Amino acid sequence: MTSLAVANPGSLIQSVDWVAIAPPLIAAVAALAVLVTDLFLPERHKKWLGRLAAAGLALALIALLPLTGGSPRATFCVRNVAAATDTPSIGGPAAAGCSYVADHFALVFQLLALGGALIAALLSMHTVEKERLPGGEYWFLLLSSATGAALLPASRDLATMVIALEVASLPAFALVALRRDGRGAEAALKFFVSSVTATAVMLLGIGFVYAASGSLHLGAVAQGLEHAPGQLKPLAEAGAVLTLVGFAFKVAAVPFHFWVPDTYTGAPLPVAGYLSVVGKAAGLSGLALATTVAFRPYAHTWGLALAVLAAVTMTVGNVGALRQRFDTRYSAVRLLAWSSVGQAGYLLVPLAAAGYAPTGADPLGATAAYALIYGVVNLGAFGVVAAVGRRAGTSVDDFRGLFARNRWTALAMAFFLLCLAGLPPGVIGLFGKVVVFRAAVDAGLGWLAVVMAVNVVVALYYYLLWTARLFAPADPAAVAAAGADGAGARLPVSLTATLGLTASAAVVLSVAPQLVLQVAGGSLF
Repeated sequence: MTSLAVANPGSLIQSVDWVAIAPPLIAAVAALAVLVTDLFLPERHKKWLGRLAAAGLALALIALLPLTGGSPRATFCVRNVAAATDTPSIGGPAAAGCSYVADHFALVFQLLALGGALIAALLSMHTVEKERLPGGEYWFLLLSSATGAALLPASRDLATMVIALEVASLPAFALVALRRDGRGAEAALKFFVSSVTATAVMLLGIGFVYAASGSLHLGAVAQGLEHAPGQLKPLAEAGAVLTLVGFAFKVAAVPFHFWVPDTYTGAPLPVAGYLSVVGKAAGLSGLALATTVAFRPYAHTWGLALAVLAAVTMTVGNVGALRQRFDTRYSAVRLLAWSSVGQAGYLLVPLAAAGYAPTGADPLGATAAYALIYGVVNLGAFGVVAAVGRRAGTSVDDFRGLFARNRWTALAMAFFLLCLAGLPPGVIGLFGKVVVFRAAVDAGLGWLAVVMAVNVVVALYYYLLWTARLFAPADPAAVAAAGADGAGARLPVSLTATLGLTASAAVVLSVAPQLVLQVAGGSLF
C-alpha cells in the first residue's frame, strides 16, 4: 500500500499515513512521556524511567512489523515532482515528491537505529544508577536522539534529512556531557564544535544544490542536476561535495573522525556504544540516500571519492588502534573507538561500489547487512567493557585473566572480538566482510578490495591480542577477590540482558548468516 493522495491539489491539507510514521513517532511520544513522568515521580522510583524508555523503544520496533512484506508506504507528498532513482532498494516512482517513505531500505536502518537504542537503554540502566546521572534528562535525550536516527533513513528531501540529522545529534551532545567530570565536558565540547562545523558546511552545500536544481526532494534534485545549465554545474558539484560532509562526519570517516576517540572515552560508556552504532547508522543512511538518489548524475565522481575515503578511513582507523597502549587507562574504550573508525571504512565500500554498479544492481544491501552485523557485535563488546568496569578498570590490561574470574563474560567478549576480526567461530563477521569484499570486486574496484584485505589482516593483531588477554594467567589476588565477593561477581539484570541479547544474536547469525541477507536484502548473492 502506498499513501500518496493529497486531499486537494491546491491545498496544503493532505492525508497522513500514521502507520508509516509510527516507529519514530512512538519513540518521540515515549521521550515526552519520560520527560513529563520525571516531573511527578519520587526520587526512589526514578529507575522506572529507564523501563519506560525501554518499553517505548520496544513498541517502536514492534511498529515496524506492519510495514514489512508489502509495497513501500509514503506520506507528506506533493504532486508533480519527478522521480529519479536507479537503485531498487531506495525510493522508486511511487515515492516521487514524498518527504517520508517507509521502504525496505528505511525499515532496515530503522531496525538498526531503534534496536541499537534499545540495547543501549538496557546497558544504560546500571550506568545511570551507578554514576548518578540525572535519569529524566538521560532517558529523554536518548529517546530524542533515537527518534532522529529512525527518521533519517525514511527522509526523502534534503530539508527533512537535515532536521533528522540534527535531532539525532543535538541530544547526543548533552548525553556526552552528562558525566559530571572534566572528561565529559571536554568530550562534549569537541563533539559539539566539530559537529556544528560539519552541519554549517552541509547547509551551505544544500543551498548550492537547491540553487542549481530548484528542488529539495531527492528525485527532483537528481533530475535538476542532470539538466542543469552549464554555468550552474560547478555550483552543483561544489554543493554535492559540501552536502556529503555532514554525513561523513556522522559516519566518522577520515578526516572527519578526530572527535571520535576523545568523545567515546569521555562519554558514559552506554552513550559511546550508542554513538558507535546508532549515530553511525544514521549518518550512513543519509549518505546512501544523498549519493544514490539525489546525486546519481555524479555517480562516478562520488563513487571514486567514497572509494578513496573508504580506503583512507579503514587504514587510519586500524593504524590508530594499533598505536594504542594496552596498559593505559580507558584504552579499551579508545581502542573500540579507533576500531569503529576502521569499521566505518568497511561500511563505505559498498557505497563506493554503488557509484560504479550497473542499473538494477543493489550493492547497498551489502552496507545494510554489514551495518546490522557490526551493530550487534559492537554493542555486545561495549556491554562486556561495562561489565568488567564494575569491578576493575577499563583498560585492556584489566581484561587479563577474565576467563578465570568470569568465564561466560570472557567467552562472550572473545566471540565479539573474533566477529569484529572476521575469524571463526565468529562466522557472521567473516560473512559480513566477504559480502563487502564482493561488492567492491563486482563493481570493478579491485584496488579497494586489496586495501580492505590488507586492513583486515592488520586489524587481526589488536583483536587477537585483546582476545589473548582474556585467557592469560590472572593475578591470583584478583581471582581470590572475585571468588570471595560473590555478590560483586553477579551482573545486574540489565547488563545480563544486554550480553544475552547480543551474544545470542551473534551466535544465531553465525549459524545461519543467510538471515542477514533476508533482512538486508536478498539480492547480494
